[in-house]
Amino acid sequence: MCGIAGYIGRKKIAPATLQQTLGTMNHRGPDHQSHVHFDAGNNHIHFLHSRLSIIDLDERANQPFSLGDYTIIFNGEIYNYVELKKDLSAKKIAFRTESDTEVLLQHYILYGEKCVNYFEGMWAFAIYDGRLNKVFFSRDRFAEKPLYYFETPDGFYFGSEIKFLKLLWSRDFKVNQRHLLRYLTNGYKSLYKAEETYFEGVKELPYATNLCVDADLKKTFCRYWRPKIQPAAMSLQEAIDGTRRRLLESVKIRLRSDVPLSFCLSGGVDSAALASIATKEFGYDVATFSIIDTDSRYNERANIQATIDDLHCKHTLIELSSRECMLPKLRDLVAYHDAPVATISYLVHSFLSHKIHEQGYKVAFSGTGADELFTGYYDHFLFHLCERRNSPDFQEHLKYWQEHIAGLIRNPFLKDPQNFLKSPDFRGHIYLDNDTFRGFLKKDFYEPFGEEAFDGSVLRNRMLNELFEEVVPVILHEDDLNSMYYSVENRSPYLDKGLFEFACSIPSEFLVQKGYSKYVLRQALKGTLNDQVRLDRKKVGFNASIDSLIDRSKGSDLEYLLDDSPLYEWFDKDKITGLFKMDPLPDSYNKFVFSFINAKIFLELNG
Repeated sequence: MCGIAGYIGRKKIAPATLQQTLGTMNHRGPDHQSHVHFDAGNNHIHFLHSRLSIIDLDERANQPFSLGDYTIIFNGEIYNYVELKKDLSAKKIAFRTESDTEVLLQHYILYGEKCVNYFEGMWAFAIYDGRLNKVFFSRDRFAEKPLYYFETPDGFYFGSEIKFLKLLWSRDFKVNQRHLLRYLTNGYKSLYKAEETYFEGVKELPYATNLCVDADLKKTFCRYWRPKIQPAAMSLQEAIDGTRRRLLESVKIRLRSDVPLSFCLSGGVDSAALASIATKEFGYDVATFSIIDTDSRYNERANIQATIDDLHCKHTLIELSSRECMLPKLRDLVAYHDAPVATISYLVHSFLSHKIHEQGYKVAFSGTGADELFTGYYDHFLFHLCERRNSPDFQEHLKYWQEHIAGLIRNPFLKDPQNFLKSPDFRGHIYLDNDTFRGFLKKDFYEPFGEEAFDGSVLRNRMLNELFEEVVPVILHEDDLNSMYYSVENRSPYLDKGLFEFACSIPSEFLVQKGYSKYVLRQALKGTLNDQVRLDRKKVGFNASIDSLIDRSKGSDLEYLLDDSPLYEWFDKDKITGLFKMDPLPDSYNKFVFSFINAKIFLELNG
């Protein structure tokens, strides 16, 4: 896990600029920073790297790393590097390190751009191919590792963070007001609907995509992998057994590390399963880190404690409190992110990363992706009912929903179990209350909801949109920045190609059973995950209340929120004042207030 940055183009970047950029990259990789320059015909190529040492801690594995005419800078981990190295060694290829970086580069030398098909892991890398005089970029299948780029007439800039591009370009970027309004009115699930960022002209390389930049600065993009839903003929037990086998294998290879590992632990199935598998199946000495919110809507203490007691693991509990003003911490985080923090969950997540770093851990496991692979959200029940509407077991599914799920739902559009039977295309529950938030604007901004057509199944198509277009991209973006702010690598075992492709082969009818979402996953964890968590139907999510972090009754807090801001050129201040004083705040309003605070800070920093 590291930071990368660079430039390809006609100008040569000044040494002072390079050193300043490397210094700023230090948090992503405090163990080593270096730079290499190539004079490649009409172009100058600069590669910068900042290393967080996880595998092969020796300096021999530092980057930029070269083998003959090939040089790589790499952010991420190739988890199956042990198996890949054995295959290459059988081909009489010699290695001088124990690193996954060398395995990656040797695969490129042998297989070219198709090398990525061999990798299980997370990555964003750039390889200078001196023989072909081109730079080859790639981003992993789920976009776990970031790669931004920006083009000017003089060249192509790239990096793990937008601030690295700014420094290399030696200019500020212009704020993208359209993207900021998208975030404020439609919420975080809209952020990856458009190929934009909070700065004009700055883009991200998409998931599962390769990019080649040649000597003429011509770009060629190639999508090397596409997610597919391909239900296979299998029994429920085969689905359960196959899920268990692949999840254990995913965790096993992600436990590979030359430094200690930690686990983020909530009260839900996803994260508790990972800690339980590491402890019970692989004998790992687990250390967990958890957030405790005193707000009863988000308090998961009982389930967290059940897992701790079951595993007898080292644990750290972090209690949230609005007694300490969080605005300065939020300001620091927005400045570091080069963006508003997407939701309050990720302000909370930053506290976890801080504690993990303080206690000397360099790697943290999280449960990202399980909801989208196996069903985890309340609307999944209704989409499942929609799909089972003509099946003999429809009334049984409906009965379980009424008995176990109906009372847990707060979103008004999801209280009607037949909502999607009446209108399968209805999506008003996703941009909840966005018409109200647009009503706060002085000048209207409107973007209708849209979704990618991945698959004909209404449920599975929704899940893939959440995984690749809406929810998971935001989680991964925030997790990466929060973790790397404290020099911690984040690992997500559910985002595994083999596990993903098997999950996509499970018939949809098995996913929701007896009033349980994630039914296949829950059954696969029987005997490993404690039953208090495994059989808990309530979906809390990694969340917190705005009032757990900011005291809106405190004069100084409210005064800051209503201070002059460029945002009040866009929003009606009287309406916003009334909103800040509303008590209690409904969930969607709670999210909007947090977004508004973030946008205010972001514009102050980038005005």
